[in-house]
Amino acid sequence: MPTPRPAADRPARPYGTPGARPPTAFDTLGTVDKKNALRAGALAAGTTLMMLLMSSPALALTRDDGDDPGTGLSVIETLGLYVLLPIGLFVVIAGLVMALDKSHQKKDPTSSNVRTKADAKA
Repeated sequence: MPTPRPAADRPARPYGTPGARPPTAFDTLGTVDKKNALRAGALAAGTTLMMLLMSSPALALTRDDGDDPGTGLSVIETLGLYVLLPIGLFVVIAGLVMALDKSHQKKDPTSSNVRTKADAKA
């Protein structure tokens, strides 16, 4: 018959139900967090699915009354209109803001005429 080890030699057992499953990585999340994450995922998936179903590209093949499409854009025209033009507008607006900035001309009259050294006459 084996002799029982002293209490100091035995590994400490965590409190809890004996024979219960060991904790997993997601046990630190509360049930409310899990429910909110599941709800947000379901809402995002449902919204995406509805948007895909509502904007069916098959409807683009049927012509409407009074529909008069123009000629398509070339690759250069598309890049110029949707890439180069916005970048150019950003550069022009940023340049105007920097050129017309007058904050460097502002001076605080109270701090510009303060002397730091005292006039000591002995």
